[in-house]
Amino acid sequence: MQGMGEGGDNCPFEFNFDETTFKVGDVVSYRVTGSLEGFPFVGTLVEVHEDHVIIAGDPTKPEERYRGTRESRPVVQESEVRG
Repeated sequence: MQGMGEGGDNCPFEFNFDETTFKVGDVVSYRVTGSLEGFPFVGTLVEVHEDHVIIAGDPTKPEERYRGTRESRPVVQESEVRG
């Protein structure tokens, strides 16, 4: 994302927005439903399936994983992150 950082710097993340090429290790921008809707989140794909993905959303808590839709910006249900 160009010009999104402080002072117009580029975003420090390089996202894969092409769900047809998703692979384990890709960094994605994902969305969460409910009260968190509209906020962008960053995660790493840890599993890629035909109809969904599993996202690690917090590198300091690798055990926390979220199931998301398989689309350019996966959607995670709020109940997944508020568990």
